[in-house]
Amino acid sequence: MPSTQELLAKTSRTFALAIPFLPDPTQTTVRLAYLLFRVADTLEDAEAWPRHRRMEGLAQFAELLHAPSATAAQHLSQDWLVSAPTSNAAYLELLAELPQILTELAALEAGARQIVVLHAIRTSEGMRKILAQSDEQGRLSITTLKKLRSYCYVVAGIVGELLTELFVHDAPALAAVGRTLRANERAFGEGLQLVNILKDEKVDAEAGRTYMPRGLARQAVVRLAWADLRRARLYVAALKRGGAPSGFFLFTALAAELAHATMAKLESAGAGAKIARDEVFAILARVQRASFTATS
Repeated sequence: MPSTQELLAKTSRTFALAIPFLPDPTQTTVRLAYLLFRVADTLEDAEAWPRHRRMEGLAQFAELLHAPSATAAQHLSQDWLVSAPTSNAAYLELLAELPQILTELAALEAGARQIVVLHAIRTSEGMRKILAQSDEQGRLSITTLKKLRSYCYVVAGIVGELLTELFVHDAPALAAVGRTLRANERAFGEGLQLVNILKDEKVDAEAGRTYMPRGLARQAVVRLAWADLRRARLYVAALKRGGAPSGFFLFTALAAELAHATMAKLESAGAGAKIARDEVFAILARVQRASFTATS
């Protein structure tokens, strides 16, 4: 049986790199939250399922989270896997290990567990509403910038809200900068999601997913992404100013700076461009130095 850390490594790249910098208990909580959000993503993106089956799966997942149970999760994951929703082996393994994730979720401190469950339910229900706007095969076509931002809020802005609540819960002194964190939390998540959309534009189009609004200049989305990334830096700076544990700074700063570097690469090389491995490690080293300066 894989550990939840191994599941994280198999289903994520950026967050698998960033989450281990968080101190416990926040690290464990965010890891489990990420995996629950990834389950919802897997059900939403289930390319082997038609729209109605994806919507049913998300409704089942939300119902499970209202009354989490490893036994119920076992039955549900088995039902999902009878007709595999995806060909991605890592995501199928994640669905199979849902009972383990809920067992670890039950061991969290009550306040942290409540925060995670609430936001995972909100995302699952939001994704179900988004799917209702797709065609029978579940192919989504976003037509306006407003709808794009609504989509980004469901899949990423809620994550920003989740992080703020967990950070303040685990480090109550951050309430002093809570207003700034809340003012920028949605932009933090939205910015990371927009970078992924711009980066994966061609791949998504081949899969029948159109996140870039037709008739809207691509540059409008680029401008919004850059504006969000500037606000993401304000979010990170507020954590630093509020005396957050260094791991909070490292986690958020690394995600923001990797997104910033990816945007710069996309501007110069176009959709599909990725930052090189050595640049990733250079950014990590720079963020670690900034974290040391912040706490020394």
